[in-house]
Amino acid sequence: MKKKLHDIKRLLTVMALIAVVAFSATAQVDAAFSHFWTGQSYYNPAAAGEINAIHIVLGSRMQWVDIKHAPMSFYLTGNMPQKLLEQRWGVGVKAEFERIGLFTNTRIGAQLAWKRKFGKSMLSVGVQPGIFSQTFRGSDAYQGDQDNENYPSQDVSGTVFDANAGVYFSHPRFWVGASVTHLTAPTIGLKVSRDNEIDPYEFDVHRGYYFMGGGNIPINNTLFEIQPSAMFAMYQKAWAAQVAAMVRYNRLLNIGVGYRHKDAVSAFIGVNLKNAYIGYGYDYPISAISKATFGSHEVFVTYNVKLENNEKNKNKQKCVRIM
Repeated sequence: MKKKLHDIKRLLTVMALIAVVAFSATAQVDAAFSHFWTGQSYYNPAAAGEINAIHIVLGSRMQWVDIKHAPMSFYLTGNMPQKLLEQRWGVGVKAEFERIGLFTNTRIGAQLAWKRKFGKSMLSVGVQPGIFSQTFRGSDAYQGDQDNENYPSQDVSGTVFDANAGVYFSHPRFWVGASVTHLTAPTIGLKVSRDNEIDPYEFDVHRGYYFMGGGNIPINNTLFEIQPSAMFAMYQKAWAAQVAAMVRYNRLLNIGVGYRHKDAVSAFIGVNLKNAYIGYGYDYPISAISKATFGSHEVFVTYNVKLENNEKNKNKQKCVRIM
């Protein structure tokens, strides 16, 4: 029985590696975070500058922890509101590092969102130009066939221009957004020298389409709030959907559950501090991969550096010579 279970685990591991090692693949390249509502600007640059503070988010995901070369994703975003030319803007940066199979992906971008206020609501349109750098660790690949030309036997890297764009609408009680990642659908060229010749390898980065929404529902005469959220994603010939519901008590403790279609169920817990939030999430797989792993882990930390009132800032920045 143990041998059979070991064989199944080994087979699933090999299948997972084949899926991420194949060049010119049509796979999703954005990480599937269960805490999608915490780091909305990861998927949608239009969400930058929604909070009147320097808003910093650090997110991490360790997926399928029992499987070698399983995905690991880390990202950092920082954004803030800004007023320029009598217009409201959100400005920010995003940096991401990911290891999946024998690939290492690094993505860095700048975020800019134009904002228009409608009463208590805000409409935002944002863009995120940046770069996508990828490395394939061919030196770590199994070289059973030294003449195999399907993948390089040495480390190769490539960098291309990349861009995201989106729209975002927020209200004190709810928010919705739509975005496109990898708008230019770039192809990363990975070239390697072999026998005095240059062999080109390519990795196609396909667009991802994301639709997200959530709300905040206070329960009358109690200290409880319900915060439901949902995300639907499409990329190439695949799609994914996930939902989550958090219960917040006294604006201090968050507890919730989530579900990703045919993939995993999730449990969340988080603590709201004065200017920070610390959250943990656990995904239990419900697909065939559950035979090879016990689950995935996420840790998220957010921190806000409060900004002073714009009018106060304006007065403080005036030059005494023109007062």
